Amino acid sequence: MSLRWRAIWVIAAVVLFGYYAVANFASEETRIASPLVPDNALRLGLDLRGGIHWVIGVKLGATEEHELSFLKGLLQDSLDRDNVVVGSIDVVDQQLRVETFTDEARRAVRAWFGDTDQLAEVGGDPELLTFELSDLRREQVREQGMSQVLEVLRRRIGDPMKGIPDSVVTRQGDDRVLVQIPGGAVDRARAREMLRVTGFLEFKIVQDTAQTEELLRAKFPDGELPEDTVIAFERDKETDRVLTAYLVGKEADLTGDYLTDARPGFDNQQRPQVDFAFNPAGGELFQALTEANIGERLAIILDDRVYSAPTIQSRIATRGTITGRFTVAEASDLSVILRAGSLSVPVVIEEERTVGPALGADSIRRGVQAMVVGLALIVLFTALYYRLSGLYASAALAANLLLLIGVMSMFEATLTLPGLAGIVLTVGMAVDANVIIFERIREELRAHKTPRAAISTGFNKAFWTIMDANITTLGTAIVLYNYGTGPIKGFAVTLSIGVVTSVFAAMIITRLMFAVFPGDRHVESLSI
Repeated sequence: MSLRWRAIWVIAAVVLFGYYAVANFASEETRIASPLVPDNALRLGLDLRGGIHWVIGVKLGATEEHELSFLKGLLQDSLDRDNVVVGSIDVVDQQLRVETFTDEARRAVRAWFGDTDQLAEVGGDPELLTFELSDLRREQVREQGMSQVLEVLRRRIGDPMKGIPDSVVTRQGDDRVLVQIPGGAVDRARAREMLRVTGFLEFKIVQDTAQTEELLRAKFPDGELPEDTVIAFERDKETDRVLTAYLVGKEADLTGDYLTDARPGFDNQQRPQVDFAFNPAGGELFQALTEANIGERLAIILDDRVYSAPTIQSRIATRGTITGRFTVAEASDLSVILRAGSLSVPVVIEEERTVGPALGADSIRRGVQAMVVGLALIVLFTALYYRLSGLYASAALAANLLLLIGVMSMFEATLTLPGLAGIVLTVGMAVDANVIIFERIREELRAHKTPRAAISTGFNKAFWTIMDANITTLGTAIVLYNYGTGPIKGFAVTLSIGVVTSVFAAMIITRLMFAVFPGDRHVESLSI
């Protein structure tokens, strides 16, 4: 490629990424108002922007209870098929207890658990067999529960497309999750609500209704509800006052397990609602349910709370809506919760800290000062020590910073305090490649080569040394990104981009400047 085209490509790259870097020096109002300033800019992490820091404890004991309840159902089905009669089967204190009265029943229960290899028998009462999860199965169940909590929280909070922008959700230890929400992304009450709601959706046919529980119970002799029914309430979101009491079945007619999508929308009067869709199996069940209950009311219940109870006007297949007294934000949050799935393992906020934006602003100011001072010292040193070649290195370093910030801005990367340290480190390390190149050129000049030959040989000999050092650093950054937490990931991202831009600046931009001058000119000496 000719010198002209190389220069055009390099200038175009610097201008392009410099254009995106400019957005970081303009105010948000300017970025919105001016079409000449790009919208993309670096996002600031919790430590630079302020926000909420939560450590959430996961009650993994509940996962063992769920597993034992599941095994209880399988055991009951197996005993019923074999016509084996036992007493009660209960899950108590993370133990499965089976009451037996005959040797035959005891042998059948022990044989079934022996085949599953998931439980270990404890206790010595021959008529009350007691089992616990085996150590291996307990570890597997707890790990599955933790993975489920992480997945649901990431989809609710950490997903950039559906959750809270710029937030971080990562595992901390065996039974904790670290959540960081930058200030301004969401208010604390809304974020707490997204954690509190478990997302268990049920559809139940309404059997009766009244304004209060007392009025509803008064419709039945002695206030006793019919068998296998419960009361579900629709409440005011602000005062928690009961608006309507509904008599519904204890078991759901259909659950939200069949949901494939949920998103906020608006009805004909532009009131917020939530639109949802079922998978084919759920669509068949929903269609059969609505077809058999035309004219009846269908209660849509999320976490034991009735959100709406519309009257079924016709058969509904795979799509429906949840209406209620929603705000736009509430409809959006509800759709996120339904789409993310059920958070069946209880969680509790164990630690909560608020990081003030003033601390972040001070960190940014000091970080920028460190970069400016570091850049000034490097420019001064290289100019005094390497003369004109040192100025080439300084120009390449400035272009490197422009490229680094521009690339991160283009992809709207999140900049954290460790990431800011990564930029400062890049400033300090970026000149290393130029030093290696210049010293190689000096060696060739001492060997009495012409300046043009010394430049070519110096760059060629330095190439693999520079690549080896930077590939090693890049590998370290990749490891930090894969195994580190949020702030460490920010450092790793910045360092990775910095390594690539540093190599580009040293091997392409610096060499291009040498190609411009001295280039093909015949010079007696080189200012190095």
